[in-house]
Amino acid sequence: MNCPLCNSKSELFSTIKETPYYKCCTCKGIFMHPNFFVSNTAEKKRYQTHNNDVNDPHYQQFVNPIVSNILKCFNTKHHGLDFGSGTGPVITKLLRDANYNVTTYDPFFDNNIHALKTNYNFIACCEVIEHFHSPNKEFKLLKSLLKPKGKLFCMTDVYHKGINFENWYYKNDETHVFFYQKDTFEWIQKNMHFSKVSVQNRLIIFES
Repeated sequence: MNCPLCNSKSELFSTIKETPYYKCCTCKGIFMHPNFFVSNTAEKKRYQTHNNDVNDPHYQQFVNPIVSNILKCFNTKHHGLDFGSGTGPVITKLLRDANYNVTTYDPFFDNNIHALKTNYNFIACCEVIEHFHSPNKEFKLLKSLLKPKGKLFCMTDVYHKGINFENWYYKNDETHVFFYQKDTFEWIQKNMHFSKVSVQNRLIIFES
Protein backbone atom coordinates (compact mmCIF):
# COMPACT_ATOMS: atom_id res chain seq x y z
CA MET A 1 0.00 0.00 0.00
CA ASN A 2 1.18 3.50 -0.84
CA CYS A 3 0.42 6.27 1.63
CA PRO A 4 -2.48 8.54 0.56
CA LEU A 5 -0.64 11.53 2.00
CA CYS A 6 2.94 11.22 0.72
CA ASN A 7 2.63 8.26 -1.70
CA SER A 8 5.50 6.41 0.01
CA LYS A 9 5.56 2.74 0.85
CA SER A 10 3.77 1.63 3.99
CA GLU A 11 3.70 -1.45 6.17
CA LEU A 12 0.83 -3.30 7.78
CA PHE A 13 0.45 -1.74 11.23
CA SER A 14 -2.58 -3.46 12.75
CA THR A 15 -5.68 -5.44 11.83
CA ILE A 16 -8.80 -4.60 13.82
CA LYS A 17 -11.88 -6.79 13.23
CA GLU A 18 -10.53 -7.74 9.81
CA THR A 19 -9.88 -4.10 8.88
CA PRO A 20 -6.21 -3.53 8.01
CA TYR A 21 -4.39 -0.32 8.97
CA TYR A 22 -1.04 0.65 7.49
CA LYS A 23 1.73 2.94 8.70
CA CYS A 24 3.71 5.00 6.23
CA CYS A 25 7.46 4.49 6.32
CA THR A 26 8.08 8.15 5.47
CA CYS A 27 5.46 10.50 6.98
CA LYS A 28 4.40 8.02 9.71
CA GLY A 29 0.71 8.49 8.95
CA ILE A 30 -1.56 5.57 9.85
CA PHE A 31 -4.45 4.80 7.55
CA MET A 32 -7.27 2.38 6.91
CA HIS A 33 -7.20 0.31 3.72
CA PRO A 34 -9.60 2.13 1.34
CA ASN A 35 -11.52 -1.06 0.58
CA PHE A 36 -12.96 -0.74 4.08
CA PHE A 37 -14.18 2.86 3.82
CA VAL A 38 -17.89 3.19 4.49
CA SER A 39 -20.16 4.50 1.74
CA ASN A 40 -20.93 8.22 1.41
CA THR A 41 -24.47 7.51 2.58
CA ALA A 42 -23.28 5.67 5.69
CA GLU A 43 -20.72 8.38 6.36
CA LYS A 44 -23.35 11.12 6.23
CA LYS A 45 -25.65 9.12 8.54
CA ARG A 46 -22.80 8.78 11.02
CA TYR A 47 -22.26 12.53 11.08
CA GLN A 48 -25.98 13.11 11.59
CA THR A 49 -25.80 11.16 14.86
CA HIS A 50 -23.37 13.71 16.32
CA ASN A 51 -24.91 15.93 18.95
CA ASN A 52 -23.70 19.22 17.51
CA ASP A 53 -25.90 21.78 19.28
CA VAL A 54 -24.18 25.13 18.75
CA ASN A 55 -25.63 26.39 22.04
CA ASP A 56 -24.30 23.47 24.08
CA PRO A 57 -21.67 24.87 26.49
CA HIS A 58 -19.72 21.59 26.45
CA TYR A 59 -19.55 21.68 22.64
CA GLN A 60 -18.48 25.32 22.79
CA GLN A 61 -15.78 24.46 25.30
CA PHE A 62 -14.57 21.60 23.10
CA VAL A 63 -13.84 23.94 20.18
CA ASN A 64 -12.42 26.68 22.41
CA PRO A 65 -8.75 25.94 21.55
CA ILE A 66 -9.44 26.96 17.97
CA VAL A 67 -11.81 29.84 18.73
CA SER A 68 -9.59 31.42 21.40
CA ASN A 69 -6.54 31.27 19.12
CA ILE A 70 -8.42 32.89 16.25
CA LEU A 71 -9.66 35.66 18.54
CA LYS A 72 -6.08 36.21 19.71
CA CYS A 73 -4.41 36.15 16.28
CA PHE A 74 -7.00 37.85 14.06
CA ASN A 75 -9.53 40.65 14.15
CA THR A 76 -12.95 41.36 12.67
CA LYS A 77 -11.41 42.74 9.46
CA HIS A 78 -10.06 39.30 8.64
CA HIS A 79 -11.98 36.62 6.74
CA GLY A 80 -12.16 32.99 7.89
CA LEU A 81 -13.40 29.62 6.67
CA ASP A 82 -14.99 26.90 8.80
CA PHE A 83 -13.95 23.89 6.68
CA GLY A 84 -15.97 20.78 7.44
CA SER A 85 -18.44 22.80 9.50
CA GLY A 86 -20.83 19.85 9.87
CA THR A 87 -24.42 19.86 11.07
CA GLY A 88 -23.73 22.38 13.83
CA PRO A 89 -21.10 25.00 12.92
CA VAL A 90 -20.32 26.04 16.49
CA ILE A 91 -16.99 27.67 15.62
CA THR A 92 -18.78 29.85 13.08
CA LYS A 93 -21.48 30.75 15.61
CA LEU A 94 -18.99 31.78 18.29
CA LEU A 95 -16.89 33.84 15.90
CA ARG A 96 -19.90 35.50 14.29
CA ASP A 97 -21.17 36.36 17.77
CA ALA A 98 -17.88 38.27 18.10
CA ASN A 99 -18.55 39.99 14.74
CA TYR A 100 -16.03 37.94 12.76
CA ASN A 101 -16.55 37.26 9.07
CA VAL A 102 -16.70 33.48 8.64
CA THR A 103 -17.77 31.37 5.66
CA THR A 104 -18.86 27.75 6.12
CA TYR A 105 -18.14 24.76 3.92
CA ASP A 106 -19.01 21.10 4.35
CA PRO A 107 -19.12 18.49 1.56
CA PHE A 108 -22.17 16.81 3.10
CA PHE A 109 -24.17 19.59 4.77
CA ASP A 110 -23.05 22.88 3.20
CA ASN A 111 -21.53 22.09 -0.18
CA ASN A 112 -20.91 25.71 -1.09
CA ILE A 113 -18.28 25.36 -3.82
CA HIS A 114 -17.99 29.16 -4.04
CA ALA A 115 -16.39 29.05 -0.60
CA LEU A 116 -13.47 27.20 -2.19
CA LYS A 117 -12.87 29.92 -4.77
CA THR A 118 -11.56 32.64 -2.48
CA ASN A 119 -8.75 33.07 0.04
CA TYR A 120 -8.84 33.39 3.81
CA ASN A 121 -6.78 34.77 6.65
CA PHE A 122 -7.67 31.79 8.81
CA ILE A 123 -9.21 28.37 8.38
CA ALA A 124 -10.75 26.26 11.14
CA CYS A 125 -10.75 22.50 10.59
CA CYS A 126 -12.10 20.87 13.75
CA GLU A 127 -12.38 17.06 13.90
CA VAL A 128 -12.14 16.88 10.11
CA ILE A 129 -8.67 15.83 8.96
CA GLU A 130 -9.02 12.29 10.34
CA HIS A 131 -11.88 11.82 7.83
CA PHE A 132 -9.77 12.71 4.78
CA HIS A 133 -9.82 9.91 2.20
CA SER A 134 -7.24 11.82 0.15
CA PRO A 135 -5.22 13.85 2.66
CA ASN A 136 -2.66 14.94 0.06
CA LYS A 137 -5.38 16.53 -2.07
CA GLU A 138 -7.18 18.04 0.93
CA PHE A 139 -4.11 19.63 2.52
CA LYS A 140 -3.04 21.07 -0.84
CA LEU A 141 -6.51 22.59 -1.12
CA LEU A 142 -6.36 24.06 2.38
CA LYS A 143 -2.92 25.52 1.75
CA SER A 144 -4.13 27.09 -1.51
CA LEU A 145 -7.02 28.78 0.30
CA LEU A 146 -4.80 30.55 2.83
CA LYS A 147 -3.60 34.10 2.30
CA PRO A 148 0.04 34.96 3.08
CA LYS A 149 0.56 34.97 6.86
CA GLY A 150 -2.65 33.01 7.21
CA LYS A 151 -3.16 30.19 9.69
CA LEU A 152 -4.82 26.77 9.46
CA PHE A 153 -6.16 25.56 12.82
CA CYS A 154 -6.82 21.80 13.03
CA MET A 155 -8.05 19.66 15.89
CA THR A 156 -7.69 15.89 16.00
CA ASP A 157 -6.38 13.20 18.32
CA VAL A 158 -2.67 12.75 17.61
CA TYR A 159 -1.29 9.23 17.72
CA HIS A 160 1.99 8.47 19.50
CA LYS A 161 3.89 5.32 20.44
CA GLY A 162 2.50 5.35 23.97
CA ILE A 163 -1.00 4.63 22.66
CA ASN A 164 -2.20 1.05 22.28
CA PHE A 165 -3.79 1.30 18.84
CA GLU A 166 -6.01 -1.77 19.32
CA ASN A 167 -7.57 -0.18 22.41
CA TRP A 168 -7.58 3.39 21.11
CA TYR A 169 -11.10 4.80 21.13
CA TYR A 170 -10.37 7.20 18.29
CA LYS A 171 -9.99 4.49 15.67
CA ASN A 172 -13.38 2.99 16.59
CA ASP A 173 -15.26 5.59 14.55
CA GLU A 174 -15.63 3.93 11.16
CA THR A 175 -15.34 7.32 9.42
CA HIS A 176 -11.90 7.97 10.94
CA VAL A 177 -9.59 6.72 8.22
CA PHE A 178 -6.29 8.62 8.60
CA PHE A 179 -4.38 9.25 11.83
CA TYR A 180 -1.48 11.62 12.31
CA GLN A 181 1.68 11.59 14.35
CA LYS A 182 3.85 14.62 15.09
CA ASP A 183 6.17 13.47 12.28
CA THR A 184 3.19 13.49 9.91
CA PHE A 185 2.42 17.14 10.60
CA GLU A 186 6.08 18.02 10.14
CA TRP A 187 6.03 16.24 6.76
CA ILE A 188 2.95 18.26 5.76
CA GLN A 189 4.58 21.50 6.87
CA LYS A 190 7.71 20.87 4.85
CA ASN A 191 6.18 19.37 1.72
CA MET A 192 3.07 21.55 1.50
CA HIS A 193 5.28 24.61 2.03
CA PHE A 194 3.79 25.93 5.23
CA SER A 195 6.27 28.21 6.99
CA LYS A 196 5.66 26.67 10.42
CA VAL A 197 3.66 24.08 12.33
CA SER A 198 3.03 23.72 16.04
CA VAL A 199 1.39 20.77 17.79
CA GLN A 200 -0.23 21.63 21.13
CA ASN A 201 -1.96 18.46 22.36
CA ARG A 202 -4.99 18.16 20.05
CA LEU A 203 -4.49 21.58 18.43
CA ILE A 204 -2.31 21.80 15.34
CA ILE A 205 -1.54 25.20 13.80
CA PHE A 206 -0.04 25.57 10.33
CA GLU A 207 1.18 28.96 9.17
CA SER A 208 1.38 29.92 5.51
